[in-house]
Amino acid sequence: MDVSSRVLALAGLLQALKLVRQIAETGHADAAQESMVLDSVFRIDAPSAEAVYGGLPALRPGLMLLREHLSGGGDPSLSKLAVALNKLERRFVADEEMAEAVRRGIVAISATAERQGSAHPDTIARLGRLYSETLSELRPKVIVQGNPHYLQQPTVVAEIRALLLAAMRSAVLWRQMGGSAWDVFLRRRTMLMAVEDALG
Repeated sequence: MDVSSRVLALAGLLQALKLVRQIAETGHADAAQESMVLDSVFRIDAPSAEAVYGGLPALRPGLMLLREHLSGGGDPSLSKLAVALNKLERRFVADEEMAEAVRRGIVAISATAERQGSAHPDTIARLGRLYSETLSELRPKVIVQGNPHYLQQPTVVAEIRALLLAAMRSAVLWRQMGGSAWDVFLRRRTMLMAVEDALG
């Protein structure tokens, strides 16, 4: 697969995890970005990486985060979360029964998402429950640091889990597009060029 598709998947991953960090620290995040990220969960059979996210403009924040990381900057806590998520992804795809359970769960929630919106509290609660009943059972666990005041609130925890599910969608897409951990080290320059091209 071409590098541009991998870059979009990584941008989607970082965009989801950035929202996780924001919610864990402040209790809220950008509503439009959150809707876009959660929408991607339900686009299981999208024809392209770009279609998963509803077009390039929606991925601009994630692409800018990726550019920052590939250039040697970026938030270390975000990188740590991304590494943890990618490790979990390997366990997840190896567990065919769990992968199928997640797929069935997403399909079951899709009617609610279509009717009320992917960022509606009911949809988020169901996505969070799906993550809790499946992916959170795998090791290593993804540990989210943040403000204890917010991390003790069930609605915030559900929102974080829903966004981690969206991040996993991007991590799986990254592998499907032929991505690997080595790309960030061996193809950094090529990926940076693809990011710049996507940003226009």
